[in-house]
Amino acid sequence: MSQDLKGKVALITGANKGIGYEIARQLGSRGATVLIASRDIGRGEEAANKLRLNEIDAQAVQLDVIAQKTIDSTAQKIESEFGKLDILVNNAGILAEGDRLPPSQVDIETLRQTYETNVFGVFAVTKALLPLLKKSTAGRIVNLSSGLGSLTQNSDPNSEFADSKYLAYNSSKTAVNAITVLLAAELKDTPIKVNAADPGFTATDINQYQGYRSIEQGAIAAVRLATLPDDGSSGGFFDENGVVPW
Repeated sequence: MSQDLKGKVALITGANKGIGYEIARQLGSRGATVLIASRDIGRGEEAANKLRLNEIDAQAVQLDVIAQKTIDSTAQKIESEFGKLDILVNNAGILAEGDRLPPSQVDIETLRQTYETNVFGVFAVTKALLPLLKKSTAGRIVNLSSGLGSLTQNSDPNSEFADSKYLAYNSSKTAVNAITVLLAAELKDTPIKVNAADPGFTATDINQYQGYRSIEQGAIAAVRLATLPDDGSSGGFFDENGVVPW
């Protein structure tokens, strides 16, 4: 039986489409109030309206992970309306077109742009919302990572994705994994659990819908980590089948 999330408040970045939307839908269908965070408030409202048609308590919030002002205003809104945050899913991420080159040929600006969203954005949102997560009796932080961020898999010539050597994207997800481990260590004596989720090769616009997994499958690991019991793991990297190697 699915865990009842009534009374829980969840914020998902980049939730107007793809895996982020599906994570919001699954959490909302269990009773959570879901905050659909997106850069474009119009698209966020569309997504929230679609969820509300399915009797999900959804609200759109404008949040651009590289615009601190929008992060701060979202934190203030959550504090004034709910007084706490129970679940944060850092889902927003990019794979830049300039990253589809051999690593040595990637432009430094592509690296900067990717890290701005995938790494600094994750940290900025987490830092701003951590005081609200500390007010939850069971805060959960889920960072959407990727098997492409696994150094073990990147260094294995027989890995399924051995040819997917995107310098900026892959290393940005490795950095997200490091942030996950370090933050989990800091929060080990609190009820907050911090984990990284690998959705697998899911059909989304980041890969021109070439992935062979559905978004429903892609959301499984993140939803599981967002709803961990009190004795659940923290500081780990998981897909729905278990631990993913660093």
